[in-house]
Amino acid sequence: MLATKGYAAMTATTALQPFAFERRDVGPDDVLIAITHCGICHSDIHQARNEWGGSIFPMVPGHEIVGTVTRVGAGVKRFKAGDRVGVGCFVDSCRTCAACREGLEQYCDAGALWTYSARDTAGRVTQGGYSTQIVVDEHYVVRIPASLSSAGAAPLLCAGITTYSPLRHWGVGKYHKLGVVGLGGLGHMAVKLAHAMGTEVTVLSTSERKRADAKRLGAANFAVTSQSETFTRLQRQFDFLLDTVSAPHDYNAYVNLLKTDGTLILVGAPEQPTPLEPFPLIMNRRRIAGSVIGGIRETQEMLDFCAEHTIESDVEVIPIQQVNEAYERVLKSDVRYRFVIDMASLK
Repeated sequence: MLATKGYAAMTATTALQPFAFERRDVGPDDVLIAITHCGICHSDIHQARNEWGGSIFPMVPGHEIVGTVTRVGAGVKRFKAGDRVGVGCFVDSCRTCAACREGLEQYCDAGALWTYSARDTAGRVTQGGYSTQIVVDEHYVVRIPASLSSAGAAPLLCAGITTYSPLRHWGVGKYHKLGVVGLGGLGHMAVKLAHAMGTEVTVLSTSERKRADAKRLGAANFAVTSQSETFTRLQRQFDFLLDTVSAPHDYNAYVNLLKTDGTLILVGAPEQPTPLEPFPLIMNRRRIAGSVIGGIRETQEMLDFCAEHTIESDVEVIPIQQVNEAYERVLKSDVRYRFVIDMASLK
């Protein structure tokens, strides 16, 4: 077993604190990664506070992991010591179901094994990237392109792929009008990626103060959703809406902004369900759909796309000792646009 340092939530109501634990030994198909950077995702907060239920404590959060390979198992073919790599939201899957065979491991019939707060087939609890090192099967590791910085690449492993995957799946591109609901960690990546795909992007935000950032990131238009006239003015304007908001809000108001055959894609996950009116969907053949991250192959494709188009996440790098303060700032939307932990601060 490998002695490892990290920061953990010991219960749902306590602050994260230093935590010593053990990783499994490196197996034949495993790579050992010395973690250099790990992003803070809003879902880390949900999980650490058990807001979705089912959290396992003690919990080391973190699924936006970048680091350097320090050791490989005898059977590893894709990586060698010294390679810069990433690990995202899951670290295993059944590998045999239709979804896994199609490279859609995130939709594994047996359930993907999440990077933290989950139990593997041996009953061991997975622990995430707020730590010095991690052991992962090579099939669930991606390569970080040389042109991307480690800090800027880390959030791509969740925020990047969460927005890239639905844009690709629904074929969003040139000649489409896309509304991005919310300009946070997910939303700012959606704007960058969709702009690079040639899409006309409108940011829909509650905050006027984000107008300049929206334009800087690549949005052609900006609308303030706290103004009721916005929902009148923009009715039937969009082919797609990508809703990144994790706070409770009214989906019905946004459905009316879609053209006939338009699609509202949900990637944000509010804690409470939202009532839905059927007639705006029925009368205009509109759809509401959901999407979660992407498979390993698509995640690598996304990273390569970002390298080609010089896309990184906008980040604020912090030492791990500031993680609890960072959590509170995320809840106040006081970050532009993703916190990333410099793991050198843990050593």
